[in-house]
Amino acid sequence: MKLLRVGPARGERPAVLAADGRLLDLSPVTDDIDGRFLAGGGIEAARAAVAEGTLPELDADGLRLGPPVARPGKVVCIGLNYRDHAEETGAAIPPRPVVFLKDPSTVVGPYDDVLIPRRSVRTDWEVELAVVVGRRTRYLDSPQEALGAVAGYAISNDVSEREFQLDFSGQWDLGKSCETFNPLGPWLVTPDEAGDPQALGLRLDVNGRRRQDGNTKNMIFDVAHVLWYLSQYMVLEPGDVINTGTPAGVALGLPDHPYLRAGDTVDLAIDGLGSQRQTFVQA
Repeated sequence: MKLLRVGPARGERPAVLAADGRLLDLSPVTDDIDGRFLAGGGIEAARAAVAEGTLPELDADGLRLGPPVARPGKVVCIGLNYRDHAEETGAAIPPRPVVFLKDPSTVVGPYDDVLIPRRSVRTDWEVELAVVVGRRTRYLDSPQEALGAVAGYAISNDVSEREFQLDFSGQWDLGKSCETFNPLGPWLVTPDEAGDPQALGLRLDVNGRRRQDGNTKNMIFDVAHVLWYLSQYMVLEPGDVINTGTPAGVALGLPDHPYLRAGDTVDLAIDGLGSQRQTFVQA
């Protein structure tokens, strides 16, 4: 199932993309796609409503796509989780997941403009598989339990300002939490439809030029391990977003460091999860 939210920012309505391509209004089932919906059997209720054929159809023409999950409580990120990305940045292969947090207010729609911060000279891109948590999760006994806590998957652009991140602070959060720095979507794809999270191709183009071309099979720490590991140190709540790392090809790791400038466009795609496009504009 593909869940999404459509409409103006902070005024989105819940919807579902049916198998036949129709966009169906999910408002008769829920006010929004959020933690309460995910934890309270909302996905099952949405499936039932689609099967019954009772949901009204929406005209998709001109509708803005918002992030597919409303108001995530936290965005947890895993850094250096692809060997080739660690190598291109000159970092050691981490023995444990590198964890940092990103301001949840950075989450915007998959086609929204992204603001280049004032005084930024090193704004960068990162295509990532995002995991959305579907139930309260703490102290999992093993990674084998972890995928049962997943509500679905989405594309994430973990936009980063490298000078803010690496030169201005001992923590990465400063360069990760700028306004609009986490486009998410277009859909929240449930696990049954997304398939194996460790067999998904990821791609990113800048101004039509391929910059990243990887596969989740090359993660150092797979999705199940990441969820298990995080649950040992924090409580994961329904609706939380976990960005699982990016493959090689970021501006930081390229020889000419082609950081983003106003007017640049970035296109992202992950197998089975759709695509995104953002234009970068000066704040």
